[in-house]
Amino acid sequence: MSELTERTVVVTGANTGIGRATAEELARRGASVYVTARSRDKGEAAVASIKAAAASGSVFFLPLDLADLDSVRSCADAFLARGEPLHVLVNNAGVAGVRGLTRQGFELMFGVNHLGHFLLTSALLDRLVSSAPSRVVTVASDAHYQARGIDWEAVRRPARGITGLGEYAVSKLCNVLFSQELARRMEGTGVTTYALHPGVVASDIWRRVPWPVRPLITRRMLSVTDGAVTSLYCAASPEVASQSGLFYEKCAPRSPSRVATPELAAELWQRSEAWTASYVAGPRAG
Repeated sequence: MSELTERTVVVTGANTGIGRATAEELARRGASVYVTARSRDKGEAAVASIKAAAASGSVFFLPLDLADLDSVRSCADAFLARGEPLHVLVNNAGVAGVRGLTRQGFELMFGVNHLGHFLLTSALLDRLVSSAPSRVVTVASDAHYQARGIDWEAVRRPARGITGLGEYAVSKLCNVLFSQELARRMEGTGVTTYALHPGVVASDIWRRVPWPVRPLITRRMLSVTDGAVTSLYCAASPEVASQSGLFYEKCAPRSPSRVATPELAAELWQRSEAWTASYVAGPRAG
């Protein structure tokens, strides 16, 4: 990776797991890093820990609940109000194995893993363009290969089954499609995009999977430090500066699912744009 002095980075879900390991290494290399988390206490504790480990004072906290589109907008507004450039946005936060709906009534994994990040990126896009060259890095998963497509009705109801792995796969397919479509829309602006599989990592993303299942799922997984390697590569390596819209695994491009077509990516973008425009500062579920 290159040194990142005078570069500003936002990492979602950086209070724990892969996000925290990513934020710490970026701070160690000189970047000003914004850590987002739902919990202020956990977020500020992570900031203090990252500052100590990276020997850097340029680490800050922003509250963000990706399951609430109003919170997403508030987070973006809070960052923009600081008047800083934005060189790298790492869409890292995610949930797996959960049932329920977001505050605006979307299936929870779809809402957190895709729709919240879609809105956050959209809200920060002008700043990314004005700060170019800049990057949007989205942590997807090889689980996206398991998705056969997107059921547009299913993303408006809770996940079915104990593990919710089918819905998780769809949310990760959405991450890949989003990165591809963003690359097409940002062509020529200096903003490049990357989706990646971090490896199968024993992170807090699995914390809500029921206990009898969780140890079986996580026992042979990578550490969060190993899991952050490809995120860091996409965020800071000069080798990928001219690439955009690709899917990476182990710091190398990999062909995404055949389902990840330009047509589906365009439809997902259009629907996501309509949903976020409709619900921000508008009606709420429940």
